[in-house]
Amino acid sequence: MTHSRIFGRPFQKLLGSSLRLCRGHRGHQAAGCQMTDLLYTEKDLVTSLKEYIRQEENRLEQVKEWADKLDSLTNTATQDPEGFLGHPVNAFKLVKRLNSEWGDLESLVLKDTTNGFISNLTMQRQFFPTEEDQTGAAKALLRLQDTYQLSANTISNGDLPGVVHKSRMTVADCFELGKIAYSEADYYHTELWMAQALTQLDEGEESTIEKVTVMDYLNYAIYQQGELERALELTKRMLKLDPNHQRANGNLKYFEFQLEKQRKAEAEKKEQEDKKREKKVLDKRDAQRKRSKDPLPERKKYEMLCRGEGVKMTPRRQSRLFCRYFDNNHNPWLLLAPVKQEDEWDRPRIVRYHDIISDSEIKTVKELAKPRLKRATVHDPNTGKLTTAHYRVSKSAWLYEYEHSTIEKINQRIEDVTGLEMDTAEELQVANYGVGGQYEPHFDFGRKDEPDAFKELGTGNRIATWLFYMSDVSAGGATVFPDVGAAVWPKKGTAVFWYNLFASGEGDYSTRHAACPVLVGNKWVSNKWIHERGQEFRRPCAMSEME
Repeated sequence: MTHSRIFGRPFQKLLGSSLRLCRGHRGHQAAGCQMTDLLYTEKDLVTSLKEYIRQEENRLEQVKEWADKLDSLTNTATQDPEGFLGHPVNAFKLVKRLNSEWGDLESLVLKDTTNGFISNLTMQRQFFPTEEDQTGAAKALLRLQDTYQLSANTISNGDLPGVVHKSRMTVADCFELGKIAYSEADYYHTELWMAQALTQLDEGEESTIEKVTVMDYLNYAIYQQGELERALELTKRMLKLDPNHQRANGNLKYFEFQLEKQRKAEAEKKEQEDKKREKKVLDKRDAQRKRSKDPLPERKKYEMLCRGEGVKMTPRRQSRLFCRYFDNNHNPWLLLAPVKQEDEWDRPRIVRYHDIISDSEIKTVKELAKPRLKRATVHDPNTGKLTTAHYRVSKSAWLYEYEHSTIEKINQRIEDVTGLEMDTAEELQVANYGVGGQYEPHFDFGRKDEPDAFKELGTGNRIATWLFYMSDVSAGGATVFPDVGAAVWPKKGTAVFWYNLFASGEGDYSTRHAACPVLVGNKWVSNKWIHERGQEFRRPCAMSEME
């Protein structure tokens, strides 16, 4: 075995430099020099060997600490995988570890020659998350932060509702989130997460990330948002830590110049405004009145409903909602065992069916779906074909009734309860929404400007939607209807149903709905999109457009 195989590259390099000490000498003198120098060389090599051992011990200690930490974490996580990954911070950190930190560990281990571990790690790497996956997980956290109005500190501390496996984010985690936001030119979130990283450093958390580095990103984000005074103050703080910081020194002069220029412009503007102050006050009031009459943008309504806020049904309308046992006009299959039906909303009419799918059926559906879950798709209105979209973040699979008797029974049950033909319906779609999983506001039916939406199916438009909830969700995950203010919360074993089209065949635009991001937990649903074809006698057409 050669020296290089035993000691690795650092030792080999040092050995080479030691043997070059007497190069250039000749004859006996050279020999004496070499022999004497070799004694010192050997002494240097022993010193180097001890340093190598120290470094190796230090390296192995780092590997051991990493292994112990991950051993404890994975033991806890694998006891309740879905519950553990239901916490968005745990999911983000898992992706971050596998994409970034295991790579760092690989580099650490590769400093020495190894066999089994590296070959195994290299083989497994093909299954690791990519950089794109890590960015996606980060964006999911930012999406949750916005939708549920969570502070960076709340998320970093893991203080989320209903959490079982609380997880705190490190300075490096916060810094990574800030960097991803920065790379997307999202300076609002860059500021939030760089500020959080800086706060944790100020509180004494140890990290390899330096304060000046964090402040550099934070400074730029603040400047990009037009807050020159804050940027200047932060620059001064940076220079106290590192007086020679080149960019900070340049920024100091630039910010001071820009602030002076801004103050002069504001002074001139103030003189002009003083003359028009009375008129400006009136204009401002008019603008305020106009804004108060403007409807809320859909995005804001959607997020408010996801948080359990927004439009509430009046007590009078609420009093008209009932619970009942329902047999669908004496359907033979429901006479002895009618289903429990509850009115969730009146316009559009949304009903919930309780205890409509059993735990064993849910287990079967999940087992059938899991091996084939793929990124969920939507119908492209221009082509009529399925495609992925940024506004639908989930994984889905399609199940056919010929595959298993349970799917056949579920399809038959939907037909018995709704009275609608299932032969022309789409197959049962199973969807899993993990960390930040959502489906932004959309229609299930094809609009008039989308004549080819379901052309390839040849079964007409989507007349109705049936949605099973196959899991409880600790926080978030509601199905909301922004136009009317309705919010339906997931409850395992229940299903909701609504018509997308009026009896006239016209689309009901009040059924525009969305799946809110899952904040904590894991959301499993399955849905059946029921089509027009075959319903001619089951749901006869009406004469008026809105009937």
